[in-house]
Amino acid sequence: MRTFLILLGFILHASFAIAQEELPVGRAFQLALTKGSRTLGGLPGPNYWQNGTRYDLKVAFNPKNRLLNGQVEIKYRNNSPDTLQQIRFKLYPNLYKAGVASKSKIAKKDLGQGLVFERFKINGKERTLDSLQIDGTNMIVNVPSLLPGKEMTFMVNYHYFLNEGSHIRTGRIDDGSFFIAYFFPRIAVYDDIDGWNKYPYTGEEEFYNDFSDFNVEISVPRHYAVWATGDLKNAGKVFDKAIIERLELAEHQDGVVTIITEQLKAAGRGVKDRAFNTFKFEAKNVVDFAFALSDHYVWKAASVVVDSLSGRRTRVDAVFNSQHRDYYEVIDFALKSVKEMSHSFPKWPFPYSHMTVFDGLDQMEYPMMANDNPTKTRQDAITLTSHEIFHTMFPFYMGTNETKYAWMDEGWATFGEWKLTSKIDHTLVDDYGIQSTATNSGKKNDSPIMTPTFDLTGIATFTNSYPKPALGYLFVEEYLGEELFLKALHHYIHNWNGKHPQPLDFFHSMNEGSGKNLNWFWKRWFYEDGVTDMAITGVDKVDNGYHINVLNKSSKPLPVHLTIYFEDGAIETSKHTIGIWESGNNHATVHFLTGKKIKKVVLGGTYIPDKYQKDNTFILN
Repeated sequence: MRTFLILLGFILHASFAIAQEELPVGRAFQLALTKGSRTLGGLPGPNYWQNGTRYDLKVAFNPKNRLLNGQVEIKYRNNSPDTLQQIRFKLYPNLYKAGVASKSKIAKKDLGQGLVFERFKINGKERTLDSLQIDGTNMIVNVPSLLPGKEMTFMVNYHYFLNEGSHIRTGRIDDGSFFIAYFFPRIAVYDDIDGWNKYPYTGEEEFYNDFSDFNVEISVPRHYAVWATGDLKNAGKVFDKAIIERLELAEHQDGVVTIITEQLKAAGRGVKDRAFNTFKFEAKNVVDFAFALSDHYVWKAASVVVDSLSGRRTRVDAVFNSQHRDYYEVIDFALKSVKEMSHSFPKWPFPYSHMTVFDGLDQMEYPMMANDNPTKTRQDAITLTSHEIFHTMFPFYMGTNETKYAWMDEGWATFGEWKLTSKIDHTLVDDYGIQSTATNSGKKNDSPIMTPTFDLTGIATFTNSYPKPALGYLFVEEYLGEELFLKALHHYIHNWNGKHPQPLDFFHSMNEGSGKNLNWFWKRWFYEDGVTDMAITGVDKVDNGYHINVLNKSSKPLPVHLTIYFEDGAIETSKHTIGIWESGNNHATVHFLTGKKIKKVVLGGTYIPDKYQKDNTFILN
């Protein structure tokens, strides 16, 4: 039990005054400052730019042999100040091409030809296929000079076979269900920091794509329904009237509606009874597009108000195998996640018209879609659902580079998961990754969070991307207070949504938004390594209470949370934020005001990754 504690203050013993620290500015970012595309004030520069793309896709998928035939027209606009002589493409399906390097294990039976081009045109002119320079999941195409402010059009016909096993974020789920992502050739990001995004897709690191507009037509055989990124534009052409009526009902009420029932699917009804149906979707200003299909999944939906001022609602779907009983609650977890994101944290209206959680074989996010495997426990279902839906904000709404800085999206999704889990079920405590962070801090492969994701090895691939940055956000929130933290976060979101923020943009934007220079913390937590470890070195009786002496064994600022046990059986807490270490000191003395006799003091808490905890307890004689 926790009780209220009146605390007069704490005494800091510091050997030097607070210094104004500056964060490292790399050469590429410095060049962007010179050119005016970035600033050191947390705002895009006056000359900020990003290139634009429109994809018009037509795909036909055959579930029997998993053949995907595609045609895509790509209109690419060069908004950069540079003349482009080459255009780089990403060929993500080539992860399953024999001979392509991969960090993920792929069964031999799933290796094939990868993405096969049939025709390739540039501005209407045929290009020979042997002129395409394909290197694994990357491709370079030499083009006529694409001047600043000009457009270029590509027309591509292609096909590939979707993987049956080795399910890395996409593939066959069962005989009648598939989740299909990364299914088309796309133009790589060309930005003001790195130029072309040249990093290959290895199956481990995630993605960095430009904001684009999509018009997508997906043709599938009889009885199959399709769910996808974007808005379905021809519902009346592909669904029976009863389905459309239920869907419209779900879009206007909080209560859950079963759109496609088990009985309806068993009878082969719900989708128009023709040899093939073509589902047409439209999505604007999104960084990716994915779709899923099934001939036997059930579909539950409801909607929730995400913007109190306008009354705008977001429809939330759960589409799943009826044999997976845990999925019957996923619709509730998803609804609560969208609601709490909009009204509690990050307290920003959910940016999309719908969110679909699809019963798959993975744990992966896409704009308006999640590919989530069934789970063994209710808590796992809650944490997984909330985590993947929180990705809507980071990286999709914010456009971060996951390939290089996974912590800018996975860290936020982990932080959001911690917060949303307690909102969905207040009895649950989600400590995802805390123990791993503590145990592995200071070990050989532990490295600064700012280490590029593709250079991480071992457990740091997980801790640097998920819990360590999430803890950094949590500690800053405690330091600033929830209201000021939200103000700073909203400043960042407002300035950078729909763009491509870099780490320095985030750090400086949070500084500006909060009105506080947090560089002392950003530098120590994100740029430096070190063991996360504290100890109580002594508890001394003084006239009006006790002095509790705490040692920080590294430069990593951790909150000081104390639990005080009294001889009369009472228990009280004393919490101090990372500000206790702001001046650079490694010793702090907390003045605990009390007239009662203390029996024991314990240092630590659920979200404080203390590596060596045997010196966290001090027992008084």
